[in-house]
Amino acid sequence: MSLTEGSDFQRSSDALQAAFPHLYRHSRKARIRRALGSGLFAALTVYALHETGFFSFQKIWQGLGKLGNVFAFMFPPAHNGYFWEFFGGILETLSMAFLGTLGAALFAIPLGFLAAKNVIPNWLFHFGLRRMFDGIRGVDQLIWALVFINVVGLGPFAGILAIMVADTGTLAKLFSEAIENIDGRQVEGVRATGANRVQTIRFGMLPQVLPVVISQTLYYFESNTRSATILGIVGAGGIGLQLSDRIRVNNWDEAAFIILMILVTVSIIDVLSRHLRERFIGRAEYRP
Repeated sequence: MSLTEGSDFQRSSDALQAAFPHLYRHSRKARIRRALGSGLFAALTVYALHETGFFSFQKIWQGLGKLGNVFAFMFPPAHNGYFWEFFGGILETLSMAFLGTLGAALFAIPLGFLAAKNVIPNWLFHFGLRRMFDGIRGVDQLIWALVFINVVGLGPFAGILAIMVADTGTLAKLFSEAIENIDGRQVEGVRATGANRVQTIRFGMLPQVLPVVISQTLYYFESNTRSATILGIVGAGGIGLQLSDRIRVNNWDEAAFIILMILVTVSIIDVLSRHLRERFIGRAEYRP
């Protein structure tokens, strides 16, 4: 910007401020409200840092030293003859994530249609079902795992149930919102051919939301691969159980090897799911 253009811009800005002063000046109430909001945010931040021990600099410094020792014990990672046991744990974790996500998606699809306003317009039914979804997904998978461990015992079956229940509420909510945002013209076109309600859902609604269903399900499968590791730590099977055992007895080289196996597995799942999304969703010629 040249000097002349800068002065022209300044004159235009001054003219606008003179013509519309109320747009450039905040009222006293607005300034007080902004100051109070900033002060409250700063106070909450300081309080949270204090309550979590952030200002205990000596403790933090000592913790960093211990963390350095842990990292030193982790290298070089080694399986010490337990590779196939670890590999079996990885496969068990993948099985938990796959079956849990699959079951959640199968339950969530019909529940999503039931919770969509353009499928069942009854507001009371819609409100009750949505609140049920909120209640289910409001409880973390780890809590569900602890519940199911007491119901079905230790092992991967408890982890599968925990993933399935927690993700059913989340996926059903996501699917219902996707169904509510579909193009109504395609639905009306199918209905105009004389299709009944089930046929209208199958040929007018489902093809529009199927890409969302596939994409969200694949994403949650990736996420649940990591979550299943944590569930194993509380006794729900999988590689997490072996990881917690190694950490408990300070076998940090084996723990590092397990962590590397988990990272490689998650990376492979990410690549495969991206390929599947491109295969089924990205291609223009794809039809459900």
